Amino acid sequence: MLAGLINALRIADLRRRVLFTAAMLVLYRLGAHLPVPGVNVAALERLFRQQGSVFNFLDLFVGGAFSRFAIFALGVFPYITASIIMSLLQVVFPSLKELAQEEGEAGRRKIGMYTRYLTVALAVLQAAGQTVLIRNLGALPDARPLTMGMIVITLTAGTMLLTWLGEIMTEYGVGNGVSLIIFGGIVARLPSQTTQTLRLLSVGEVQWWQFLLDLGVVLLSIVAVVLVTQAVRKIPVQYAKRVVGRRVYGGQSTHLPLRLIQAGVIPIIFAVSVLQFPGTIAQFVQYEPLNRIGRMILPGIGQPLGDLLYAVLIIVFTFFYTAVSFDPNDVSENIKKYGGFVPGIRPGRPTTEYLTRVVDRLTMVGALVLAGIAVLPIYLARGTGVLTFYLAGTSLLIVVGVALETMKQIEAYVLMRHYEGFMR
Repeated sequence: MLAGLINALRIADLRRRVLFTAAMLVLYRLGAHLPVPGVNVAALERLFRQQGSVFNFLDLFVGGAFSRFAIFALGVFPYITASIIMSLLQVVFPSLKELAQEEGEAGRRKIGMYTRYLTVALAVLQAAGQTVLIRNLGALPDARPLTMGMIVITLTAGTMLLTWLGEIMTEYGVGNGVSLIIFGGIVARLPSQTTQTLRLLSVGEVQWWQFLLDLGVVLLSIVAVVLVTQAVRKIPVQYAKRVVGRRVYGGQSTHLPLRLIQAGVIPIIFAVSVLQFPGTIAQFVQYEPLNRIGRMILPGIGQPLGDLLYAVLIIVFTFFYTAVSFDPNDVSENIKKYGGFVPGIRPGRPTTEYLTRVVDRLTMVGALVLAGIAVLPIYLARGTGVLTFYLAGTSLLIVVGVALETMKQIEAYVLMRHYEGFMR
């Protein structure tokens, strides 16, 4: 596979796209190390170590930018939250859905513009909350309104710059830009986490059996993620013969591939974004009951309510995204239009009902598997006494899922030119 990948990079267009994506990720990592002016970064890092896993969970998905209070401290989560809201609004208001479908590219551009406007509003709200938080924690020496306003503007501008980087990565690079930014933030922490694990092993705070058991959990999770991500249900489709003039068309058998998890890692990212936003806002308010609720709904920090809510949101967003991205009625009409039919099922409405039943069952199984992989490794790792590797559950799903999707896109570029891929 490595030799095939090297050969694939000899394609000029593909090599240019890969290098462009890599350059954008480098810019993202540089921005994640540029602190916002006026913040005592050293004091903030000490406070993060004292506050524990609540902030560490938020910091995981922005590659450490939150603990440094860098210009990319908000990450792309305001944009993701805005995208969720716009998707829900398209369900509530059919005119928005018609705008995206009937007007084609122009309609999608308008939806994208509305999403960016909403992203700005959410970023300002979240930036203001984070600024108030560091002021309350004593990491902002100059807490005058002008200084705080400058920080809010800087964080908002950082989020919009990161959103723009994600969009141009999708257009001119390989893979989904927003997903790759989250991927890059998680992977960037792997060297420091590995070093920390080795240090804990050397001083005896972590035993070898704990380390090996945690490593086994990670490896098993990787295998499970790959299996469920690649799993496909093939629906047989038969096309009848058609005579057009002196030519005979059709008559072949093919299949309609339905993935077990059609939404990919999108439900995971959506669920993290939704849980992060109210939990983060709750940290900014000097009202202890609200702060306690905010801590309880964050997953992975020892709160069963947060883990349960996280699993439920994954299931809900899996169904929601599948319903938005796959329309059984359109698929059935297209099959019927070209003279096809599912063996044993009449074309038209019976085919639509059959595809709906199959997709609903697949989605339920896929959603439960996603929720299980996201939550169960956390409890398995806690059974060892300490979580030595953070790369499990949620972060593992994102890393492996985004890597597979990116490799598939590279494979598609290779197949268009050489008719022989590199993935075996």
